[in-house]
Amino acid sequence: MSKRNTAQRRHAILAFVNDRGETGVDTLAEHFAISEVTVRKDLATLEKSGLLLRRYGGAAPLPQELLGEPRLSPAKRAIARAACGRIREHQRIIIDSGSTTSAMIPGLAGKAGLVVMTNALAVANALRELEEEPMLLMTGGTWDPHSESFQGQVAEQVLRQYDFDQLFIGADGIDPARGTTTFNELLGLSRVMAEVSREVVVLAESAKVGRRIPNLELPWKVIHTLITDEGLGDKSLAAIEAQGIEVIRAAVDAD
Repeated sequence: MSKRNTAQRRHAILAFVNDRGETGVDTLAEHFAISEVTVRKDLATLEKSGLLLRRYGGAAPLPQELLGEPRLSPAKRAIARAACGRIREHQRIIIDSGSTTSAMIPGLAGKAGLVVMTNALAVANALRELEEEPMLLMTGGTWDPHSESFQGQVAEQVLRQYDFDQLFIGADGIDPARGTTTFNELLGLSRVMAEVSREVVVLAESAKVGRRIPNLELPWKVIHTLITDEGLGDKSLAAIEAQGIEVIRAAVDAD
């Protein structure tokens, strides 16, 4: 079976388990018209990638406490789609850690010749499942359990050896007057990512605009584009655009 069909099947199995809950191998084999041996191999690969949990005779979705949020919101999915729409084939991009940035990965399928740098294992694992894998670069560095990513001077030194077309990065908060804000005190790598990228694209839900978080991560002067959802009000839109930022309000599909 081709790599394309295998990757597509595994994504479909993951979606099925996430939708139905704990599911038996026999049920998956019947539903996807494949052997139980193939199902077990697929489940082993998905578990190794940190996408689900094996159970006796089947598999189960990751517990919500491991996912970090109940389910990817429609707003985050809309933002991720809009972000992917800005990526052209053969570009060199950085995808930072985070749930919204990770949601971009399926949208990269079919974009030939990409080079993707990331500091997140979850992003790297998801990229490896694409039917046409991009060239994958990892920052290395010191593992930070808070952000679930690699940080530190080693990661910064690795990044400075490259240059990139775009950086896609999330934020804990958006201060219309200052820029992106974060609870994390490890700010160095984010700033180096911006330094080595020609375009810095911030992905953040409109609910994060105006959050009072003390740590300034990226000032507006190094940001080019903010992709948010249609919940962003006109007043906040005007304040951010006054900083010279292109703002995209992605349309959110109803669940």
